[in-house]
Amino acid sequence: MTDWNERYLKGETPWEKGNPAPPLLELLEKVDSKIWGGGVVLVPGCGTGHDVRALAKRGLEALGLDLAEEAFRRAHAHPNVGGESYEVGDFLDAEWRKGKHFSAIWEHTCFCAIDPARREDYAKACAELIIPSGCLVGVFFLTPYDLDEEWTGPPFPSEVEELDSVFSPWFEREMAWVPEAAYPGREGREWLAVYRRK
Repeated sequence: MTDWNERYLKGETPWEKGNPAPPLLELLEKVDSKIWGGGVVLVPGCGTGHDVRALAKRGLEALGLDLAEEAFRRAHAHPNVGGESYEVGDFLDAEWRKGKHFSAIWEHTCFCAIDPARREDYAKACAELIIPSGCLVGVFFLTPYDLDEEWTGPPFPSEVEELDSVFSPWFEREMAWVPEAAYPGREGREWLAVYRRK
């Protein structure tokens, strides 16, 4: 199991790019803000909070959640830009989820970082936390499974068919596209999708 806090302390954070995910910024420009539902947006696995602050700058209330206390400390060190806050916690922990509800979830790098055996747990957690008609909005890494390769991850591979399958018991896919904006090296390897809670 990955010790995320230790990775932050050692500087082993290749996902840390110093700014919000380009696909999120593209999404904020292209898609009506109604997809966020007007309530609090949860950002699981938020790291140092760049995406959280990008949402807050658009007038959204956003809660960043991360397992790593060091990520939380670094996120908190940034000046507030709007209605953002941060917590240390485990998105997959039923105790953490108890009594919590969100109008939307922004997914970026969390799904690909968890053990694929827990992806159904992830989808159930999203369904439990998102209010009816709320949205799971995310940028997913598309990496085909290579049967000749043993994946030790993270990140772990995923494909569109798997994403649709794992979310379909609770969500309907409303829109999706390959984003034009990406970090260098990720061009054409990401997929933006909006899944609406049934």
